Amino acid sequence: MKVSLQVQAGACYRCRCRYARRLQIYPMPGASTVQLSSPISLSFGRRRFLRQSIGIGAAAGLPWGLADAQPMPGGTVVPRFTTAAPGILTKRVERTGDVLPALGLGTFLTFDLLPGAPRSHLAEVARRYWDAGVRVLDTSPLYGSAETTVGDFVNATGNSDQLFIANKLWVTGEFLADEGHALKSLRESQLRLWRSSFDVMQCHSLVNVDVAVPLMNIWKKEGFTRLVGVTHHENDYHEVLARWVQRNVVDFVQVNYSIANRNAERTVLAAAQQRGVSVLVNMAMEKGRLHKAIGHNPLPDFARELGIQSWAQYFLKFVMSHPAVTCCLSSTANPDHAEDNLAALRGPVPDAAMRERMARHVEGLPGFSQIASLPWYPDKQQQYQGLIRRAQAAQRART
Repeated sequence: MKVSLQVQAGACYRCRCRYARRLQIYPMPGASTVQLSSPISLSFGRRRFLRQSIGIGAAAGLPWGLADAQPMPGGTVVPRFTTAAPGILTKRVERTGDVLPALGLGTFLTFDLLPGAPRSHLAEVARRYWDAGVRVLDTSPLYGSAETTVGDFVNATGNSDQLFIANKLWVTGEFLADEGHALKSLRESQLRLWRSSFDVMQCHSLVNVDVAVPLMNIWKKEGFTRLVGVTHHENDYHEVLARWVQRNVVDFVQVNYSIANRNAERTVLAAAQQRGVSVLVNMAMEKGRLHKAIGHNPLPDFARELGIQSWAQYFLKFVMSHPAVTCCLSSTANPDHAEDNLAALRGPVPDAAMRERMARHVEGLPGFSQIASLPWYPDKQQQYQGLIRRAQAAQRART
């Protein structure tokens, strides 16, 4: 089998200006020759290419070797994470055996900043998650500048290869089954995050899912992702997500699930348990709406039995303790809130009876049933101002 490499001299790519005038090198899925911007054209067998690609990467000053993107013989996926920080709650990835912390870092809105905006607080959030043993990081090209922000942070610390990165695909194509847009998205994600391959590539919000899932499974065989997933964040799509899980063509499913919204239990989570598909959870705290609804109500006394010291830990422990959930994603731009979230990784885990007790308690609080009517991040509408919010505001102004 032969692989392809495209080398192109030029100015900095996107906002990675510190690599100005560097060579751009990335593998090209589906191609069969090495292509250069000059008339030179070379063709290598896979084994010879892998040996030489390391030298090419070193000469160009690249921090990753293309050999990292190659699948194991026979397409076998092996665990990259076999241990975790002592004392934290971990879950197992069904298809690979990876051992992961049950809490991960999400980046929607919180890591999306306008160019030039202060972002040292986000670096501190990322550092605290890392120091606490969190290794799962979820991002997307759809998240404004989040991919670039994350890429800069993790590569500045040298921790990129030690992270379980879940990324996403949000594309269609010029025509049915056209993979051009998808390849462009993959290459941009590789450059922004400075990774040749990802742990999970997910079809974002089921966009073009009938084409995206087969393509991502091809990428899986070619070594550009270890696992394939589908995502959504709305209840209306839970049945569709569950059907994709039942088809046995995905390894991961990402779904919205919280103590206030348990709809996924009877659909997506049930299907995932049946098929051995791992689960990432988004909106575990309903984008700040849970805290708004709870207000200043005190924690129940029984929360102490679980070592819970805040409502954030209460909500996160409820989600993480579901047997189908592999990792609960939590998002914040506040380092102190990050520290609070991370405490949920330690201490007793609620059993089925305790989970029901936790749910019944909050359901009885005034205003809790109105959560769905609240806007996302109700007390932080002006805080998360990045590319996404700017585009949304411009659209509202035109209407």
